[in-house]
Amino acid sequence: MCGIVGAVAGRNIVPVLIEGLKRLEYRGYDSAGVAVLNDRNATPTLQRVRSTGRVIELEKLALAQGLSGTIGVAHTRWATHGVPSENNAHPHISGGVSVVHNGIIENHDEIRARLRRKGYEFASETDTEVIAHLVHSNLHASAGLFDAVRKSVADLVGAYAVAVVSENHPSSVVVARHGAPLLIGIGEGENFAASDASALVQVTPRMIYLEDGDCAEITRAGVAITDVLGRPLERDVHISELTPTAAELGQYRHFMEKEIHEQPMAVANTLEMVTNAHSVSPQLFGAGAERVLGDVNAVLILACGTSYHAGMVARYWLEGLAGIPCSVEIASEYRYRDSVPNSKALVVTISQSGETADTLAALQHARKLGHVQTLAICNVPESSLVRASGLRFLTRAGPEIGVASTKAFTTQLAALVLLTMVLAKLRGRLSRDREEELLRALRHLPTALQNVLHVEPQVKMWSEKFSLMQHALFLGRGIHYPIAMEGALKLKEISYIHAEAYAAGELKHGPLALVDKNMPVIAIAPKDALFEKLKSNLQEVRARGGELHVFADQDTRMTGGDGIQVIRMPDHAGLLSPILHTIPLQLLAYHAALDRGTDVDKPRNLAKSVTVE
Repeated sequence: MCGIVGAVAGRNIVPVLIEGLKRLEYRGYDSAGVAVLNDRNATPTLQRVRSTGRVIELEKLALAQGLSGTIGVAHTRWATHGVPSENNAHPHISGGVSVVHNGIIENHDEIRARLRRKGYEFASETDTEVIAHLVHSNLHASAGLFDAVRKSVADLVGAYAVAVVSENHPSSVVVARHGAPLLIGIGEGENFAASDASALVQVTPRMIYLEDGDCAEITRAGVAITDVLGRPLERDVHISELTPTAAELGQYRHFMEKEIHEQPMAVANTLEMVTNAHSVSPQLFGAGAERVLGDVNAVLILACGTSYHAGMVARYWLEGLAGIPCSVEIASEYRYRDSVPNSKALVVTISQSGETADTLAALQHARKLGHVQTLAICNVPESSLVRASGLRFLTRAGPEIGVASTKAFTTQLAALVLLTMVLAKLRGRLSRDREEELLRALRHLPTALQNVLHVEPQVKMWSEKFSLMQHALFLGRGIHYPIAMEGALKLKEISYIHAEAYAAGELKHGPLALVDKNMPVIAIAPKDALFEKLKSNLQEVRARGGELHVFADQDTRMTGGDGIQVIRMPDHAGLLSPILHTIPLQLLAYHAALDRGTDVDKPRNLAKSVTVE
């Protein structure tokens, strides 16, 4: 969601801050701002520019106002407390102190009341402004800005990543985190802070990832990190694998289009460790995985949104192939109900960013219930979720900028196939012949995905009519029901067409009442054990005047005709079929959104990384 950038340097850092914000735009935001210590006078003074437009508009304002400084902070805000407005935009200022903040402060009302009694006035509706006033208040009783920030964050309840500058301490940026991601970039004679590595790759690949409770003072000379009590801490420096060009469009119109077409390579990279292998190994999931995975008797998957759909597909694989009980929970719901813990279950968390607040909180809740064995499937190696998990598998999808997840989803599915195979093998349910067969299918998967992309011209023709619709139904059976759910989600997210998914067998239990000529029905129809039953469900749609759009396997004897349109998939993938059938649904959503003229990469009201509850 919100993005933070901070810098301390011997040069004008406004271009660095603005470029950092541009690289965080994919996370979603509705306002942006930057504050620097203007060094043109003998005594540095705070200068701030804020805008409810895009970062490019903020950049124009900063240029017009001659914004310049060697120390500063910047922010993109996704509204939680208070409507999108200039007054609510960050940075917030209090008597020469400027603060940017990601997260939610749960006790802001209590702190606000206390500060008002001290005479502080509030200009915004945000929870963040209390932090600015609190730091300013604590500066009077502290040795410096670092101490004031440490004292202030100790008073906060909730999630926060903050970066603070002060006119009276013009040589440092002070940062702190709890429950929201924050990292430090190490340069040469200059240092930086950000909520996401992508904001800093243009200035340094060297990153320090702060842990919950860390506070840090960043100067040109170096970085000092302590806990909230002031005790010194050491944190390792990591070399980021991101490159400045990884988040560029290249030949594509939108990041979503690019990321759909990157899926063959992303899946190939994810499966690289088994491409030339003759067997799957538990070590794919980290040191000690053989002992852990060999001892578990169930799997509990925790995830949100698209990642939740990946978990639902995995349940079919895990129970069908590995013969291990599997439950899949929406992470945001899991910790708010009374569940029955199983200490011998493997808790699998799935996340593209590894910073999803609900998933992180669900993992912590599972641990409190006595769950010991944890595995993260994630696309970001330095993320909070990876660091918090005992075992991990990195999906290697590369940066995913479009808000609507595409390649993260298919690489998650690829990772979950490997987990299924390993668990099946450890439980004596994967014969050598079956293992070799599945490995051949995985080696062919990137080629199969490339072949599926060739249906795009046909999907594009469908989208022209789809874009005129206000509603759509998606149908799937068995393991393809979660794929229907994912297809409906994609269409909703970026085209704003209301779409719902149903297990096809449930059609006559209610949804059939919606079917008429204005309700297109999209069906996923692979040639599997449920194909004939699915055909019966589709006949029910035609009998009510509904128009069918069917994605069928190449060897399926299903032909188009009056009210039935069929696109044949170039490959039949068996167990891997859900991965292939995902692609045309993504393409349908993408082209329908293009036809409707929506913002494909930044759909309204949504954010890429949901770092608040």
